[in-house]
Amino acid sequence: MNRCIVGALLLQTIVLISFPLIIVAAPEIAEPITFFVTSDSHFEFIQNLDRNDRNKLTLERMNALPGTLWPEKLGGGKISNPKGVLALGDLIDDGDRRDETAGQWRNFEKHFGLDGKDGLLKFPVFEGWGNHDGPPIGKEKFGFSVQAQIKARNIMRKNAGRISNIADNGLHYSWDWNEVHFIQANLYPADKQHVKVRYSLPWHDPQGALSFVKEDLKKNVGKSGRPVVVMSHCGVDTDWWNPEDWADFYNALKPYNVIGFFYGHSGTGLKKWKPDGEERLLDCINTGQTEKGFFVVEVSSKKMRLAYHIKKDPKALENIVWEWKFLMEKAITSGK
Repeated sequence: MNRCIVGALLLQTIVLISFPLIIVAAPEIAEPITFFVTSDSHFEFIQNLDRNDRNKLTLERMNALPGTLWPEKLGGGKISNPKGVLALGDLIDDGDRRDETAGQWRNFEKHFGLDGKDGLLKFPVFEGWGNHDGPPIGKEKFGFSVQAQIKARNIMRKNAGRISNIADNGLHYSWDWNEVHFIQANLYPADKQHVKVRYSLPWHDPQGALSFVKEDLKKNVGKSGRPVVVMSHCGVDTDWWNPEDWADFYNALKPYNVIGFFYGHSGTGLKKWKPDGEERLLDCINTGQTEKGFFVVEVSSKKMRLAYHIKKDPKALENIVWEWKFLMEKAITSGK
């Protein structure tokens, strides 16, 4: 069978395998939680401002979606209010450009806001940085640091009780929605760029993300068996996050009930992945670009369902028609 056809069938398949196989009881999720996921908004300030307009239409659709219906193939029923929106990097287009970066960031803040009350978006946002968002704090050339802004926002999130754990560098963070644990690993979950890779440092420095993931899981999940969602900008298809590091990341997750790894950067779709020699597959959800659409996700005690809500014509600025793509449902097996 043609490989493209096989891939398309796999993307639409209802998935029922959990990573990893768990054998002791985990806490029941008191009630289903809903959240939205997007990435690569690439807000502009001087050029290509039509991208901002398309982002705006997507956020307006997020605001309007609760109360509408899930696809029948995923069981139908009303979409609940999301607990928040995950924004997985490349928030702006130029992370260290004279006279542009600060303006691009203001456009991100104006649209996404922080807490669901101070921007166009009506739900709290939980962002991480991507490779377009600039270098580590203090390495910028033109006096404005996106990562410094994220660090300050994390303090506000922590003070408001929306997140519970922040890395020592103020950037990586985690939180709980009901019994589900979430980890924001930012650029990609490694500690530093692999010795075999020398690509555009310092912009591509992950700054201790894997150590944070390991320590956070040990401290805040442990042997509870409760569901875990991990997110970053890059996924296991990015050559400057080395495959040896992908395996280290997999091994860090292996003892835990990780129900999904969400990321952006390289496109949109669903895939299953594991290092050579491993048995269990990790569900990887590539979340696409904000101007095109976003994933809707619901997690209950028994299952996770999700689908990509996409504009039929991604370039349209009026008379928008929305449709569903990349439907997925998987059982959640509990325990350790």
